[in-house]
Amino acid sequence: MKANFFLGNGRFSLQEVPTPTPGPGEVLIRNAVFGVCGTDVHIFHGEPGSAEVTPPVVLGHEFSGVIEALGPGVEGLQVGDPVTVDPNIYCGKCEYCRDGKKQLCPHMRAIGVTQNGGFAQYCAVPAAQAFRLADQVPLEYGAMAEPVACCLHGIDRAGIRPGDTVCVVGGGAIGLIMLQLARLSGAGRVVLSEPNGLRRQAALQLGADGAIDPKDPGHLDEFQALCGEGAQVVLECVGNNAAVASAFAFAKKGATVVLFSVPKVDAQFPLPLFDVYKKELTIRGSFVNPDTHARAVALLNAGRLDLGPIITHRFPLSRLQEAIEMQMSDASIKVVVQAQE
Repeated sequence: MKANFFLGNGRFSLQEVPTPTPGPGEVLIRNAVFGVCGTDVHIFHGEPGSAEVTPPVVLGHEFSGVIEALGPGVEGLQVGDPVTVDPNIYCGKCEYCRDGKKQLCPHMRAIGVTQNGGFAQYCAVPAAQAFRLADQVPLEYGAMAEPVACCLHGIDRAGIRPGDTVCVVGGGAIGLIMLQLARLSGAGRVVLSEPNGLRRQAALQLGADGAIDPKDPGHLDEFQALCGEGAQVVLECVGNNAAVASAFAFAKKGATVVLFSVPKVDAQFPLPLFDVYKKELTIRGSFVNPDTHARAVALLNAGRLDLGPIITHRFPLSRLQEAIEMQMSDASIKVVVQAQE
């Protein structure tokens, strides 16, 4: 089979390697589609992922495919089943796992980060990490289950109440998923802040009540016309200081601000302490997808999310580096790679 190995220093190598054999409790997946994630971009630049990366390794933690073979002892799945993969594997023994906070497990392993993952034609994974997709779900959508699951954890952290005004800062794939999840959570109004016109248009297509350009000198007036004093929940989905500053500016008194994005490791932000004090703000982080993958698949299987406008570019496995570079471009929203050329 073909596998595209990350060698470090922004380099990949497409290699012919033996197709893995599923061991006890594992399934072999004939990969179909994988998404290029912001985490992959960070790793490409030599920064950490959700866990430590040791090249050479096959990246790719957002992927779907069809079960090709079952290892000994696998039950509940069949050859031919379309599946998506939850990449994160926890130890189950540390204080965080035992305290219901498995996402903070210091021993977490991740398929496509710490061990070979989806940027290959086949991948063997524990059967417990494979989730059955409904037959009618496009495998491209199935590859988006992991980011949807991560967003669901962020939505859980946000505590949106029916009728709340929600502001999403950043209209990349994550922001556009968050927009839809906020609406499904009962938000009375959802507004996007995003400088990219393509992404603002996608947001309106997906049901945003407004989409403002934060680089427009009059954007605060436009935001006030849409949201009055501000938003009860702000979801920051960019990871730079300008976006974080906007998130605090858009927050109403008593608001919750979720800093969802993956920033650079050494990123710093001067916290507006008086605003936190006077507005009585709640600030929350959100990390990976603890026990939310099944809910993400349920939403996909029920057709409750529209991911079509989010996926803008497709590349073959042999052009993985180009795919990652396109994901960094303002011309894209979400880039996917097709495993079988």
